[in-house]
Amino acid sequence: MASLSLCSLAAFLSFLTLVHARIPGVFTGGPWQTAHATFYGGSDASGTMGGACGYGNLYSQGYGVNTAALSTALFNNGLSCGACFEIKCANDPKWCHSGSPSIFITATNFCPPNYALPSDNGGWCNPPRPHFDLAMPMFLKIAEYRAGIVPVSFRRLPCRKIGGIRFTVNGFRYFNLVLITNVAGAGDIVRVSIKGSKTGWMSMSRNWGQNWQSNAVLVGQSLSFRVTGSDRRTSTSWNVAPANWQFGQTFSGRNYRV
Repeated sequence: MASLSLCSLAAFLSFLTLVHARIPGVFTGGPWQTAHATFYGGSDASGTMGGACGYGNLYSQGYGVNTAALSTALFNNGLSCGACFEIKCANDPKWCHSGSPSIFITATNFCPPNYALPSDNGGWCNPPRPHFDLAMPMFLKIAEYRAGIVPVSFRRLPCRKIGGIRFTVNGFRYFNLVLITNVAGAGDIVRVSIKGSKTGWMSMSRNWGQNWQSNAVLVGQSLSFRVTGSDRRTSTSWNVAPANWQFGQTFSGRNYRV
């Protein structure tokens, strides 16, 4: 009986090790696919600020003009926020720049459907079309302004970011709304957990975009975060916010290896 109990314990510990084992390697991206691209936001991309991913000022958050709004087919109800893409103008020699230069963008916004217009004449972001509405400066790097819309080839790429994952803690005493930005690797996020210095790990729920919420009272405790990307790789940032943190502050944690 004792031998059986020891075997059961060993099997259980082995299971826990597998559950918490780190997935080796790095995010490698995806295959080339086809879509179309337009542009918005003006020549300085000022019209692209804010957006459905919740990033706010894209300049101060480090995204700059290398951004795009994604159609319903690509946006995936906000799950694609933060994903990075390589895009090339394709198969339109009249409007594509010679040499088919690449641009690299981060998904920061949603391009809503326009059902009042046909999908091939103004309703560019209507389902099921994969479509990128690029910040204007990025569109002009791959095509002529007068084109308006061009066919493109695109693929997912690992996000390369400077510095750590950033956690901006907003809310009030029993409502924590954490905006997560500057995520390397897969870039997008499928799961977030938070831990106070006096609590265990608690799952957070997606409020909107990359804003994640917890209703626990964590004031006066140091905070740790655990972030999981769509490739199931996890990054844990221990005690990144000190016990005297205040709402509105931003803290930098451990980023993914690229």
